Amino acid sequence: MSNTNYQVREQDLIRNDVSAYLRRHEEKDMLRFLTCGSVDDGKSTLIGRLLYDSHMIYEDQLAAVMKDSKVHGTTDSSFDPALLTDGLKAEREQGITIDVAYRYFSTEKRSFIICDCPGHEQYTRNMATGASHCDLAIILVDARHGVMPQTKRHSFIASLLGIRHLVVAVNKMDAVGYDEAVYEKIRKDTLAFAAKFQPTDLHFIPISALKGDNVVEASSNMPWYKGGPLLSYLESVELSTDRNLIDFRFPVQYVMRPNLNFRGFAGTITSGVVRQGDEITVLPSGRRTRIKSIVTFEGERNEAFAPMSVVLTTESEVDISRGDILCHPNNQPHVDSEFDAMVVWMHETPLEANRSYLLKCAKQTIPVTVDQVRYRFDINQLNREPSPELEMNGIGRVGFVAHRPMAFDIYRRNRHTGSFILIDPVSNATMAAGMIVEQRPASSREGVRGNEGSRSKHITWESSLVSPEERRNLMGHPSQTLWLTGLSGSGKSTIARALEARLISMGRKAFILDGDNIRHGLNRDLSFTPGDRKENIRRIAEVAALMNDAGLVVITAFISPYREDRAIAREIINSRPHDPSRFVEVHVDTPIDVCESRDPKGLYQKARKGEIPHFTGVSAPYEAPEQAELILPTVGLSVDACVDKLVDYLESQSAS
Repeated sequence: MSNTNYQVREQDLIRNDVSAYLRRHEEKDMLRFLTCGSVDDGKSTLIGRLLYDSHMIYEDQLAAVMKDSKVHGTTDSSFDPALLTDGLKAEREQGITIDVAYRYFSTEKRSFIICDCPGHEQYTRNMATGASHCDLAIILVDARHGVMPQTKRHSFIASLLGIRHLVVAVNKMDAVGYDEAVYEKIRKDTLAFAAKFQPTDLHFIPISALKGDNVVEASSNMPWYKGGPLLSYLESVELSTDRNLIDFRFPVQYVMRPNLNFRGFAGTITSGVVRQGDEITVLPSGRRTRIKSIVTFEGERNEAFAPMSVVLTTESEVDISRGDILCHPNNQPHVDSEFDAMVVWMHETPLEANRSYLLKCAKQTIPVTVDQVRYRFDINQLNREPSPELEMNGIGRVGFVAHRPMAFDIYRRNRHTGSFILIDPVSNATMAAGMIVEQRPASSREGVRGNEGSRSKHITWESSLVSPEERRNLMGHPSQTLWLTGLSGSGKSTIARALEARLISMGRKAFILDGDNIRHGLNRDLSFTPGDRKENIRRIAEVAALMNDAGLVVITAFISPYREDRAIAREIINSRPHDPSRFVEVHVDTPIDVCESRDPKGLYQKARKGEIPHFTGVSAPYEAPEQAELILPTVGLSVDACVDKLVDYLESQSAS
């Protein structure tokens, strides 16, 4: 059905049944997209063409544009589509976009909100603001000029802000004679650049916004292009998988107390689903209660989901205030005071280390201090450059220290609880937009052993008066660390316990360091991000080395998924000059489908549902050992057989 016929049907529906017309639009899917790129690539013209060809312009508005086209038009024709969006007087006089302009239109299949972003580098902050609410970005490239620095800048920012769908619209194909070779060169150049930030979905369409080629209707001028027009792609791009319906997050915006009998918490569900009777946790306090009712304008509901605005009431009187985040107990955001974020700096005064700002994340407003500008990006090459500051429109990674613990998610997991703005506490000016990329690993924090920058220069290693030979004679066996690594459910802990019992029965002094047990105490402050996994392994290796110094046989049972981390553990444990081969890597080799079928703790099932982030084998990789001292294929070996192989190995080492 053409859009003209669709408009006729819509007008008839408005005249005959307004309620049906409103219901029809309420049920439509909504796509928010932005147009961006370099100056004069045709962003506003493209939007004007979309509105014009889809018949979404009022007659008086079209007449005004026709009149203004004679004065401010830049197309040498009686109709300049760009004037439909360039609403500021300064924009029309200069023929450029300065501020972010929003337009709405609708087709038979979907409703759209368009964000027209400026192309000049000095207005990069405006582009970042517009992109933060969009699902898709159309990146315009002028076919005459190819990929420009601002094209790269906007592409990178769009990807950085979590926009999953990028459409590269090669515009002004009419100006290059609709040459396929020109289009292909721009396509290859863009793919080479995009490989550095790896967008989730990248689509290419050759168009002429001025002439209307491949915008709403397919173009006969480019028969070599077999894809559909831009509007067809916008109507059909799949968005349902982009929305997070797993992680329930509810930032409390307002506490409602209209009378003594009602106390509710108003806000918008930013992600996930909540049901009446669900147990919830209040962060950052950690208190628990249950949902008593879910109240909306239409009345109470049994469940609600993002992005609904609701009022929640609880079964028990729990202290909940504006800025708190409600979530499910088994699926919580991070609560910490240190984190790293990618920052787009928007102010003329540069960002410097040790400066304090107000950080607004969800409904939380918390004082923070800039710990360090780790690096900034060279947008042209996407290289990281050391820098003590960020200037206006600069993008870089920055470490922050909050003055009190705050609840947050990693941005790519949840936009709303992973993004923030920085505010100058004196002028109240918005200084920057930020996207949290990682909870600060403990190994990077001041005072943690292993951080070379914070280690005291006045400590020395104190040797024992008991020699290693004397200790070995006392124990009757050498000290070693058997490092059992493998997937969750592979049987590491089962084998480790059986081995410990066997060694004790043989008169050997042995002890297990189990992953879960260690995280109950020594490493309870660590999460499962790659940085904290590395620190977890480093600490365990240091403990194992000390226990080896005491003459014990240490058995570890850790997933330890990364080869680099296990290599660090090997280096630490083998660092004693008297015994440089104490580390024994044992790969408990079990296929993931077998591990998942065992799944004694139900972890794989929770990970598949998204309840456990960074789960090895599901949402995080496992790097199998390449040169392990022992491999135990548990599918073909019993627990006793595995223990036999381990004991035989230890006996051979003792004999040598």
